[in-house]
Amino acid sequence: MLERLKKSLLEAPVFKRGSYNYFIHPITDGVPEIKPELIREVVGHIMRIADLEVDKIVTVEAMGIPIGIALSIICDIPLVIIRKRKYGLPGEIEVSQVTGYSKSQLFLNGIKKGDRVIVVDDVISTGGTLLATLESLKVAGAMVKDVVVVIQRGDGASRLRSKGYGIKTMVSVEVDERQVTKVIESDNSSR
Repeated sequence: MLERLKKSLLEAPVFKRGSYNYFIHPITDGVPEIKPELIREVVGHIMRIADLEVDKIVTVEAMGIPIGIALSIICDIPLVIIRKRKYGLPGEIEVSQVTGYSKSQLFLNGIKKGDRVIVVDDVISTGGTLLATLESLKVAGAMVKDVVVVIQRGDGASRLRSKGYGIKTMVSVEVDERQVTKVIESDNSSR
């Protein structure tokens, strides 16, 4: 399973950003192109492992959007995008996001108290973005039924699991200064 995803990750170029080895991939960066068959494979897998008895799909700008849109269209479930820009709408929730290499604000609109949601995203590294997302959903009064992240890198998923959050990942990767060195399909049966 996930053969396209695994192969494409092993072929992903890597560049250094400070001391961080950053891999460039269609799912995480939209570069060089996002092929429909890769999105179909990813979304098909989400549909197999996720609880989709939800009112809304939630994702974070920007690279969660292609996954969220495809899942929304296939499942006929509305999509809410947590944005990096303030809109000032009534009930907008502002949250601080801290990742391994940046700090910023996220803005949540479109979630009502009692909404059942699934969170989908492209990658988890430190867990900062996902933690901010889950905290904003808690403030909004949403019930998070499931969380699915395509690519796990680093200890962010483990860190959030240790805080009691149920995070499903599809693959985990290891990266050195030249390449993605390892891609392992995750076992979500016990999560």
